[in-house]
Amino acid sequence: MDGGHHATVMPPAPSGRCPPRMAGAPARLAPIPFMSTNSVSAPLAPADRHAVKASLSILIGASVWGIAWFPYRVLAGWGLGGMHAAALVSAVAAVLSLLAFRRHLGGLRPHWLFVAIGLAAGVTNAGFVWGSVNGHVMRVLLLFYLTPVWTALFARLFLGERLSAAGLALVGLALFGAGLMLWTPAVGVPLPGSAAEWSGLIGGMGFAVNNVLSRRAGQRFPDTDARVRTVVVYLGCTVVGVPAALLLDGPAVAVVPGAQVSAAMLVLGLAAVLVVSNSVVQYGLQRLPANRVSLLMLFEIVIAALSSWWLATEVLSWKEAAGGLCIIAAGALSGLVHRSRAAPAPGAGAEAAACH
Repeated sequence: MDGGHHATVMPPAPSGRCPPRMAGAPARLAPIPFMSTNSVSAPLAPADRHAVKASLSILIGASVWGIAWFPYRVLAGWGLGGMHAAALVSAVAAVLSLLAFRRHLGGLRPHWLFVAIGLAAGVTNAGFVWGSVNGHVMRVLLLFYLTPVWTALFARLFLGERLSAAGLALVGLALFGAGLMLWTPAVGVPLPGSAAEWSGLIGGMGFAVNNVLSRRAGQRFPDTDARVRTVVVYLGCTVVGVPAALLLDGPAVAVVPGAQVSAAMLVLGLAAVLVVSNSVVQYGLQRLPANRVSLLMLFEIVIAALSSWWLATEVLSWKEAAGGLCIIAAGALSGLVHRSRAAPAPGAGAEAAACH
């Protein structure tokens, strides 16, 4: 989610001479004043075309994840339950990805890092789905995107990375935004006010762990195909999703009569869309610097805001919006702060985009 592009190179005229004019050929016409050659855009170089396509691939993936909460709510409304739906979609996605990427499974190493990545992805998926199905979509998603805070802590723990002054300032900005959004006079403490919001917060922690461990796996096993780790992610989402469904939704499933076929088709369709969108995102992850990816991924919040307003008539108060802007700004600036760092090896951060 490749092909090369070859620019057509015209042979140059001999140096210092104009090409000879054939006998009887008309003299060269003077250019029309309002038609300047500078106004004609040159064709994009292959690298530029790759960058545009890679950026679009990230935006497509972010758009899919920004609206993914809605089909889960539809499935919950049909009686399937949010976590039952998440477990089923993850299981189908795991099967589809195994079939699609079976030729690349030989590169998978039996190492604890891949187990941890799968489990972290499962926590991420469970927190995101259950929170967005049962809570206010934007509040849950903004708490989910407190990623700079948790990434700084886990990068120190797992990678030994020291937090710079700029990084510390961004952590403070994100925490200030969360406090502004969560604080209420009645409670007096800026903490999540519902189980759904706690679920989004925990999902964001899992997302940060997934990011950090994916980076470490990319450093230790740089030759591992990103598509293999995508399979690991969906398997982890299934392993975590099944017990989470039993715990949060209960063992009984009562789909609304007449909706069984529709529910099965939606589960299959959503799983296929997630696998395809993840494959599309892989194209961008392997061709763009990490800082640009982190900025483009924030487009998910824009899509979530529009979709939750349109499909669920949810709105944010001015205080929630201001806090959300602080969180978004911290996420955006964290990409700019790391601009000088080298881009990760191809596929090193693939799972970060495949968690939900």
